[in-house]
Amino acid sequence: MADEKMVSREGAKTRRDIEEVSAIVVDTALQPHRDLGPGLLESVYEAVLAKLLEQRGLVIERQKSVPVHYQGIDLDEGFRLDLLVDGQLVIELKSVETIHPVQRV
Repeated sequence: MADEKMVSREGAKTRRDIEEVSAIVVDTALQPHRDLGPGLLESVYEAVLAKLLEQRGLVIERQKSVPVHYQGIDLDEGFRLDLLVDGQLVIELKSVETIHPVQRV
C-alpha cells in the first residue's frame, strides 16, 4: 500500500496495528455467531459483521474485486474478497454445515 495511513470515518489519519485489527475482528465476529446462530445466508453474516466492525471504528470494504494476472491474461474481476478490513486484513466468510479441506487456511 503506497500510503501507510488510512482515513477513518471521522477524517483523522490513523493506521491500526494488524494484531489490534485482528483482535477486534475476532472479538466482534463472536457476537453475531452467538446471537444469530447457524443457518442464515453468508450474505447476512457478512452484512452484519461489516456493520459491527464499522461501529468499532474500522474501515470496511465489502465484495472488493481483486484482479488476476496470469500468462498475459488480465481479469479485472478474478475474484471478490468478502471483507477487506482497514486495507490490511482479508475476511472470507463461510456459512456451511461442514468445512471441507479446500476451505481450510
